[in-house]
Amino acid sequence: MTTLSPENSLSARRSASFILVKRKPPIDKTEWDSFFDENGHLAKSRDFICVNILERGLHPSVRTEAWKFLTGYYSWQSSQDERLTVDSKRRKNYQALCQMYEKIQPLLENLHRNFTETRHNIAYDIQKLYDKDPLGNVLIDKKKLEKTLLLSYVCNTQAEYQQGFHEMVMLFQLMLEHEHETFWLFQFFLQKTEHSCVINIGVAKNLDTLNTLITFLDPVFADHLRRKGAGVVQSLFPWFCLCFQRAFKSFDDVWRLWEVLLTGKPCRNFQVLVAYSMLQMVRRQALLDSMSGNAILLACNKLIDLDADELISAACMVYAELIQKNVPQPLKDFFL
Repeated sequence: MTTLSPENSLSARRSASFILVKRKPPIDKTEWDSFFDENGHLAKSRDFICVNILERGLHPSVRTEAWKFLTGYYSWQSSQDERLTVDSKRRKNYQALCQMYEKIQPLLENLHRNFTETRHNIAYDIQKLYDKDPLGNVLIDKKKLEKTLLLSYVCNTQAEYQQGFHEMVMLFQLMLEHEHETFWLFQFFLQKTEHSCVINIGVAKNLDTLNTLITFLDPVFADHLRRKGAGVVQSLFPWFCLCFQRAFKSFDDVWRLWEVLLTGKPCRNFQVLVAYSMLQMVRRQALLDSMSGNAILLACNKLIDLDADELISAACMVYAELIQKNVPQPLKDFFL
């Protein structure tokens, strides 16, 4: 067992402090532009910007550019001219990938059964998407969405297509103006979050750590889950695979959480603290009603229309609580 330093404890309290006061307005275009000098280099530190994103969020007018830094599409050390060069290269590289895909598609269709099955799964998933707003206006281009997902599948050797990726790419398409931006930001997002949302890379580790966290912070609930709800935590994998996007009341809430996850603040693997906070929302009812595992899962699945700021605040408070304790080494290694 190890205890964290006072400096880390102070940092954690600061990360949670924005729940105690009215949250400042999100970072808008005027403030975002003030972070850069005359050559387009960041005049503020990466840590300063990430902490402000955690505590305040991003205005929609700066989200696209900020996400390019958060995902690694842009270097934090780049100048304006260097970023223009990066944009040009990414556009050309995307066009080259599209041309390559067109050439090898017949070969993939004839020789790779997995490709045919994956293409069918992607088409089926996309068809189920509701692509219009309440007024009937078309929100997304399903053909471009399918193209992005197929190209991503062909180019990505680790993060194979999984159900839910179509919903994630839809949110990128809604945010971004150009096809190449949608493709590349999704790739960089997967790289940054693969240990939280990709089934064959990191989801199992997240679920195991969530179990460990419940046992450490809430032994009463952990005991109830062992006796009545065996397998409940392992069945919460859709939370991680979908990056919690079905739990929120709006796309803005989803983007708000995702950009916090991209900052790495207030700690690594913050998504597990988010899942713990969501599970705590059903805890009282589960204990009072002595709910079975299936009933707990049903209650978890009913966690929709959540507010991102409230959930982030709750998860920050869990982190602040966690580091005040003698943290087991496995948890310390995972979060800190």
